Amino acid sequence: MARMFRGESVHKVDGKGRVSIPAGFRRVLEDSDPNWTPDTNPRLVVVYGDSRRDYLECYTMAAMAEVDEKIAALPRGSRPRRRLETLFTAQAHETSVDETGRLVLSAKLRDKINVTDTAYFIASGDTFQILSPEAYEAKMGEMEEWLGDLEDDEDPLTLLDGG
Repeated sequence: MARMFRGESVHKVDGKGRVSIPAGFRRVLEDSDPNWTPDTNPRLVVVYGDSRRDYLECYTMAAMAEVDEKIAALPRGSRPRRRLETLFTAQAHETSVDETGRLVLSAKLRDKINVTDTAYFIASGDTFQILSPEAYEAKMGEMEEWLGDLEDDEDPLTLLDGG
């Protein structure tokens, strides 16, 4: 199994939309890009299409290949396939990390997620999310609310066993 993203961090976004990707995230991108070599920049796919989300979902090349395979397995011309193709193909773009470890977020992407000068990065297994400070705070509030619903002595790890 490929390495997974872990952790979270906050980074400044410059006027041209450039933002540094956490170093550990870059290693995962390198490991998960079958065409990466030490003299090239790792690639990733930024999915921005789902209007219900206030973040960008960034997929490793390996993770996006899995999604593409599952979409391709659906009947050609079917409504689910067409919708998923729109979300994960039409409303996404392949890009690469630049030589200095940064990602360029276009004005369209920054506007979509309301990022101006600060972006939060949150690991999510074989993807990571880029959020505005406000969206990050809301997400952490939802996490606290969920944890508050657990019994005081209930360990979230028990959920892995269906408990």
